[in-house]
Amino acid sequence: MTPSSEQPRDVNADDANPPPVKTEYKFSHVTTGRYLPTPGKAPGWPFAEIGHWKMDVDGTADDWIAELKDWRREHLTRIGYDDANYRRPELQWAQRNFVHTQMMVEDRYFYDPEARRYTVDRYLDDLEQRYGGIDSVLLWYVYPNIGVDDRNQFDLARDLPGGLDGLRGAVEDFHRRGVRVFLPTMPWDNGTREQGQRDWEAAAELVKVVGADGLNGDTYNGVPRAFFDACDAAGRPVVLQPESTISAEEQLIWNVQSWGKKAPNEAVPPVAKFKWLEPRHMINYENRWGRERNHDLQYIFFNGVGYNAWENVWGIWNQLTPRDAESLRRIAAIERQFAPAMVSMEWRPYERTLQHGIFASRFPLADYTVWNLVNRHEYDVDGEQLAVPHREGTRYFDAWHGVALQPRIEHGRAVLSFALEARGFGAVLALAPGASIDGLDAFLARMRGLAATPLSAYSVQWQPLPQQLRPIAATAPAAAAPEGMIAIPSGDFDFAVGGIEIEGQTWAGNDVQYPWENTPRRGHRRRMQLKPYFIDRTPVTNAQFHAFLQASGWTPADPHHFLRHWIDGAPPAGWDNKPVTWVSIEDARAYAAWAGKRLPHEWEWQYAAQGTDGRLYPWGNAWDESKVPAVNRGRTLRAPDDVDAHPQAASPFGLLDLVGNVWQWTDEYLDEHTRAAVLRGGSSHQPRTSHWYFPQAYRLDQHGKYLLMAPSKDRSGCIGFRCVVDAS
Repeated sequence: MTPSSEQPRDVNADDANPPPVKTEYKFSHVTTGRYLPTPGKAPGWPFAEIGHWKMDVDGTADDWIAELKDWRREHLTRIGYDDANYRRPELQWAQRNFVHTQMMVEDRYFYDPEARRYTVDRYLDDLEQRYGGIDSVLLWYVYPNIGVDDRNQFDLARDLPGGLDGLRGAVEDFHRRGVRVFLPTMPWDNGTREQGQRDWEAAAELVKVVGADGLNGDTYNGVPRAFFDACDAAGRPVVLQPESTISAEEQLIWNVQSWGKKAPNEAVPPVAKFKWLEPRHMINYENRWGRERNHDLQYIFFNGVGYNAWENVWGIWNQLTPRDAESLRRIAAIERQFAPAMVSMEWRPYERTLQHGIFASRFPLADYTVWNLVNRHEYDVDGEQLAVPHREGTRYFDAWHGVALQPRIEHGRAVLSFALEARGFGAVLALAPGASIDGLDAFLARMRGLAATPLSAYSVQWQPLPQQLRPIAATAPAAAAPEGMIAIPSGDFDFAVGGIEIEGQTWAGNDVQYPWENTPRRGHRRRMQLKPYFIDRTPVTNAQFHAFLQASGWTPADPHHFLRHWIDGAPPAGWDNKPVTWVSIEDARAYAAWAGKRLPHEWEWQYAAQGTDGRLYPWGNAWDESKVPAVNRGRTLRAPDDVDAHPQAASPFGLLDLVGNVWQWTDEYLDEHTRAAVLRGGSSHQPRTSHWYFPQAYRLDQHGKYLLMAPSKDRSGCIGFRCVVDAS
């Protein structure tokens, strides 16, 4: 960029410099999306299609800003804009919400299933160590497990360990550390149990009970006003945070925060439309699947907005690289220190700079001004960067490096020199004569210490988190098939299976990692030689599980929803021969240990169901709905079929009830952050109205991945199990 529109830089000695262009911008017709068109690319700019290296943003930036101010005035008038909610003290924390994260409640750093307690401090300590911590968290307890049975989004909150009291305690732990808490709500959940309340009424009630601070509207392009008003009426005003970018500008009035997505990655960084319309509107930009996030971080710093540092994405761990994490630490430190400036009503993007490819935004206040800079080049840029109006007595600081600047004063302007790393960041503070900022010396010392290690010293390498298979101890070997079990002979087997997760594509880290694989992945295949074993002909029934309890006296440590469908400690009439459900994987292991059995490895389940010919279903390769229970598309569960109700669906080895009645527990996989169980066979329950519900896997070359947290939440009316005994 050039210091003056009257003297555009000669970017190529072989090309004549054009005269400065006054571009007429038609913003009313080009700002229906999330981002505003950048200077030098609107109609009339002669070099827009030739190459970004010829773009002189300074040559049009002043015209662009002037037109954009007019556009803003017009649009705020059109929507009858009222900024009252941005002035409400109880909502103004959103204007300092620079680092947000969506957290899966199944994250092992958040909840310890062995100690059966929430570990908020461990979770927050890790984030502070890696990238400087967070200002708010979205506690996510719904997708991808919702729809495995008829529990709705509010039921799943009540099923967290300790119920709503436990959730309230976790919220209080976050508040103790200065972190605000969002809860989710989603409009698409209309296929599970009816709540008996409108969504906004149920959400307001939940927010009040647990003391949450905000609501995240999943898939909403602006959370409806009804949620805001319902929480207000309940005495718990909340910050609304739509997951998708606001679609109707008037929703800015009550959505004081939103997410941003997919900012164009071009030579000139884009300006966030809704930040421009209302500078106090906080955006948390998210790029959940991004492996390299430098552009994201430059975008948020240039616009003075926040980031959604989302790493546990539906149980798939997508950790920030060391360089990105360190960049976020330093960005957040600056934005938090100068938080009032980041929401300055007079902020200006595309402040004039002295170096091509360096872009700056100015955030002015009465006592000080901050410039945030980004270097879009792949190389370091040192030397004179800014020339700003100077007033005698003003002090200047390189806030990124934590040092004072000694400007060159020329024609009433302070010319400031400092270094910007390749694809890096910079920040300048101008402190007005006589003004002071609390904690400035300590802040500068901290930044000086951080800057001693350049960002280039941090790795940009991304790698998936490795998983381990939870060991299954062998049983005492049996010489003959125990009662109710079938002998499976040894043999060679092509174990071919794929995960049916809705998201994650085929990226590394998705699904599970078998012991012979070097990373989790969606598709799996291995030629295996299996030893002989015995497996239950049918899933364990309610009658069998009842006998176990009567003989052993066993009770679970976490009893919530344990055998929820039973009456007075016994199966309902007519349920004895149906598969037992509402049992966690821990409950199933307890039964298996009592019976001298174990849960099957997934490949054992599949071999017994499929035989050696690779068939898609136990009976062959063609789907036949007459061989399975009728599909239930209602909003509540119905009783499963008896385990022997479909003898015509037997597998080559004679197993029954493998597909379409209830899912069946098999292996458990865990990494540093997530536990998940592989479910086989699918169930008859198929909730309607959304493709986000837990998908079915009837085919024998497909499996489901079910995130695990605690028995209270993991138990389901659609999951049962069968057992294995090792053969001598």
